[in-house]
Amino acid sequence: MAQNCESKGYRGSPHTGTWYPGTEKELNAKLEEYLGNARSKAHGEILALISPHAGYMYSGPVAAFAYKTVEHEEFDDVIVIGPSHYYGFLGASVDTMVGRTTPLGKVEFDLPLARKIIKYNGKITNDPKAHLEEHSVELQIPFLQKVLKKFKVVEIVMGSHDYEICEILSDAIVAATSGKRILVVASSDLSHFHTQEEAEMLDNILIESVSKYDPELLYKRLAQDSCEACGGAPIITAMLTAKKKGATTAKQLMYATSGTITGEYSRGVVGYLAAAFFKGKKIRVGVDLGLSEKEKKKLKEIARKSIEAAVLGKDLPEVKNITAKLKEHYGIFVTLNKHGNLRGCIGRIIGDQPLYISCQQMAQAAALEDPRFPKVNEKELLDLDIEISVLTPLERVKDFKDIIIGRDGLLIRQGYYQGLLLPQVATEYGWTVEQFLEQTCHKAGLLGDAYKEKNTEIYKFSAEVF
Repeated sequence: MAQNCESKGYRGSPHTGTWYPGTEKELNAKLEEYLGNARSKAHGEILALISPHAGYMYSGPVAAFAYKTVEHEEFDDVIVIGPSHYYGFLGASVDTMVGRTTPLGKVEFDLPLARKIIKYNGKITNDPKAHLEEHSVELQIPFLQKVLKKFKVVEIVMGSHDYEICEILSDAIVAATSGKRILVVASSDLSHFHTQEEAEMLDNILIESVSKYDPELLYKRLAQDSCEACGGAPIITAMLTAKKKGATTAKQLMYATSGTITGEYSRGVVGYLAAAFFKGKKIRVGVDLGLSEKEKKKLKEIARKSIEAAVLGKDLPEVKNITAKLKEHYGIFVTLNKHGNLRGCIGRIIGDQPLYISCQQMAQAAALEDPRFPKVNEKELLDLDIEISVLTPLERVKDFKDIIIGRDGLLIRQGYYQGLLLPQVATEYGWTVEQFLEQTCHKAGLLGDAYKEKNTEIYKFSAEVF
């Protein structure tokens, strides 16, 4: 049932009960399910997010990855920017109602801040018609209510999509929020109603622009129809605002399509992206084992050619010009990612043969033998990102204080059960040592606290990761 409180100064939520659950109990349960399956993959001070805005059954699992990064954080204001779907106008419109209601309760708008943003430039106005039915901003509010503590909201709908209005609006937000800690949420879906293969191709072009943190490149690609996003202008505005507020890093958190979530491909799919923009120190992962840049490039080349040969059913290519370092015996893991999501990871823990040979074998195994995923097919080859981890020997852990996040990976063994996590995993998720131990136990199929038991063997190792 829609939440209608316009007469009391609060904007209702007309898509309650259709695009997302209409009761507090049902909505809470659904949000907890989505957030429970998500992981926080960005660390530092988060300044902006990209979150999709389709019905929750389609985009909710992806949106949760964005909101998981700010769970329990505190912001003075959250500025939600979405595209206008139902009303055509020029510029941007800032809502000046008192607040909004959802099944989770009321959210207050920061009216003084909203008016400051409006006053900044004549292309920023308040047009009530822009906000009446707009779902792109509405669908972000329940997630914010669920993950944040005390906060106020400014809702902005964009009718224009030129780069100038993105610059103007970002300047207005920055000027109006001086001294405040804010979070900007760009609400956007990506490509619409293409085949899964076409959607992934188009969306990867947009994701690359976001990951490079290049708003101008993204604008050019959208203008040339190289990619698609119904909220392209909100994304660009968020990128510009976060950069002006000090964000230095962009990170894709999750990508999927409606097809990958529902299994329904027959009518075309819609792409969904969760991403974050943040500032903070970059944690160095692993150690330096003395591999030159040329040798790292060679291993990547060996891995890619080995994967291509395996997928295409060809013989393993001959490897020439191998340095003495690449003939040394090391353990190795080859990790495959597609559009930022894990696509396969297989490794050899013990270094009992030349590194380049292990690289060939583990690359092929990652593509074809990881039991968690279907075999890589020919159409996916160009979309694969390859990460290689060359391992140091295992070392028995005698004191948990000797485990250092960012440097060490873990292997936990108890009887027939065994689990391993690479050094970069703990860094990516921001785990403490205790959480790293617990998650490695889970990887081994054990209870989280099994690392405390006397018959559990714990080993650490490091790696050069590239």
